[in-house]
Amino acid sequence: MTTSTVTAQAPAKPSGRAAAPDPARLRRRRTLAQWGFVVPAVVFMVLFFGYPLVRNVVMSFQHYTPKTFFTGEAPFNGLGNWSNVFQDALFGKALWHTLVFTAGSLLGQFCLGLALAVFFSRRFPLNGVLRSLVLLPWLVPMVVSGVVWRRILDQDTGVLNAFLGTLGLGGDTPWLTSPGMALLSVILVNIWIGVPFNMVILYGGLQEIPRELYEAAALDGASAWRTFRSLTLPMLRPVITVVLVLGFMSTVKILDLILALTDGGPADATQTLGTLTYQNSFVRLDFGAGAVVGNVLILVSAVFAVLYLRASRTEGK
Repeated sequence: MTTSTVTAQAPAKPSGRAAAPDPARLRRRRTLAQWGFVVPAVVFMVLFFGYPLVRNVVMSFQHYTPKTFFTGEAPFNGLGNWSNVFQDALFGKALWHTLVFTAGSLLGQFCLGLALAVFFSRRFPLNGVLRSLVLLPWLVPMVVSGVVWRRILDQDTGVLNAFLGTLGLGGDTPWLTSPGMALLSVILVNIWIGVPFNMVILYGGLQEIPRELYEAAALDGASAWRTFRSLTLPMLRPVITVVLVLGFMSTVKILDLILALTDGGPADATQTLGTLTYQNSFVRLDFGAGAVVGNVLILVSAVFAVLYLRASRTEGK
């Protein structure tokens, strides 16, 4: 065998250094991976949030009736729907009730939730068991809570009036049938439902405050109220903001609880923007007017969200 043949058959020796990856190819792969995560979320948002929002805005400028579902005809009527809704006295009443209901619910839920969070932040027997029981109103579906409380607040057969009667405090209060009491009763029920959520979030925020700060405050001779006002509340400010924003977003659009309790009555005393949207669209079958009220509700939420984002950005700076 010749020397040239041996040389030709000998395997090539590895160079000992791997080929450097192509930077352009790595960037393309990274970009594709990023889009692979983003595109499904964008498609979901467009289909389930963007399209319904745009469709609702368009519908508010159309004469949309049950006939439209069969003929597909929904002629534009300009600002006719908006004019009719704003001229309706019931819209102003529903807007006012929405503001009162939201403000009263947020105030009661936050105050009671913060009090319970502070209470459960201390160690005592059965702390965990009691804290778990407090969560039950939040876990029950809102419609079920509404039906149960409607039975409890019934003027003639309700448990609450029967209990008050045994105490000699009167047992015939029209909780849900009096225009002067109905909205207050709905607010109280919604506070009962929302307190556990506030307590859980605020309790978590309290656990993040370093214990050393409280020890330093005690050494300085600060009272319990001074410690709470000057230490606890400032440290809880970011958590409080989140609680109030989430509470506002969930409260301003509540529909099922009010329908289960009063159905917007008596005499429209508990009519809110949410119930008015429902009644315009599915009771009166005036879908254009329902879309207008729904857009107003969205606008109110958007304004609040923008104010919250601006406040958060200012606080961050």
